[in-house]
Amino acid sequence: MTVMSAAVKPSLAAARAFNYSAGPGVLPEEVIRQAQEDLWTIDGSGIGIMEHSHRGRVFDKVLAEAEAACRQVGNIPANYKVLFLTGGATTQNDMVPKNLIPDGGSAEFITTGYWCEKTWDEAKAHFPSCHEAWDGRTVKHAFCPSDSEINYTVASPAYVHMCSNNTIYGTQFRNADGSFRYPKCPANVPLVCDMSSDIYSRPFDVSKFGLIYAGAQKNVGIAGTTLVIIRDDLVDAAKKFGRKLYTMESYATHVKGESRHNTPPAFAIYMSGLVFKWILKQGGVTKMHERNLEKANLIYKAIDDSKGFFTGHARADSRSLMNILFRCPNPQLDDKFIAEALANNMDQLKGHRATGGIRASTYNAMPREGCVAMAQFMTDFARKNG
Repeated sequence: MTVMSAAVKPSLAAARAFNYSAGPGVLPEEVIRQAQEDLWTIDGSGIGIMEHSHRGRVFDKVLAEAEAACRQVGNIPANYKVLFLTGGATTQNDMVPKNLIPDGGSAEFITTGYWCEKTWDEAKAHFPSCHEAWDGRTVKHAFCPSDSEINYTVASPAYVHMCSNNTIYGTQFRNADGSFRYPKCPANVPLVCDMSSDIYSRPFDVSKFGLIYAGAQKNVGIAGTTLVIIRDDLVDAAKKFGRKLYTMESYATHVKGESRHNTPPAFAIYMSGLVFKWILKQGGVTKMHERNLEKANLIYKAIDDSKGFFTGHARADSRSLMNILFRCPNPQLDDKFIAEALANNMDQLKGHRATGGIRASTYNAMPREGCVAMAQFMTDFARKNG
């Protein structure tokens, strides 16, 4: 069995393992500790956060602070609304096209992974004239396309859809320094982005997008709420082209109701608020990016230095800073790696059922020590099993 030296063993609080889960993902320890306190009583109210009315003054403050911190982290312009919705990013696969594509209209899709395939399937089911500008299935989703590889054919698409980071295949729209790479778009066409797995992990310009959505449970909280950042002119687009939507399908409903047309996921919103504040305390997205680049490179170096023992899935120019997918020489060694890592207090490393292999997710809250420990374990494992 591969055993880590004392120098790289986890230094977390007692009974805490390094958590490399792709989602729900690791949370900052201080956020968890604050939540523990507020479960019992928040702001001296004598009532826990999960018990408060979503219309009361305590939750008014929680919601206002969560939105304010979210706006500050992302430098969100005033002409964008911030919503905390339910249904996960998957529900956005239905809401986005129904709100933005007119009857007989179309949109363009850059399909770079498993969840992009789901997005594409949902859109074309409702709007058959939609077009895939890039089909990553042809390259096993090993990289994100360059601008020259993206082929737009729709004359006036309602929007272009992309996913900035692909958790299952470990690819990301990035430049050499890990910064956000924006794909080309037709002039004056909104860019819609699923940022579920890398939102606020690095700086990005909100004004380049018409709509951003992200399940909170990877980088900005827990499962239960979905962050939506939408430009004002798109909020009621469906009404402009005469479509009657079901109440809860409409972004306008949620803007008018200030994210609580119905009872919202109050605890999940509260948790996102704590995470946004934590990011600010750490130095904001610029500092997050610096840390994330260093953390991911520790593990990628272990792959590259293994003399072929470990094989990464993503092409070098598309390597995700959030989700690192790799394999040992055979599935039996993959299983052995995962089992021995668990024995060394490193958990949640099994790859997605669609790909197999090993996946280490290094979200914002993953401490540097977790990546040092992983890299050292990989080096030791390759030496003993190569």
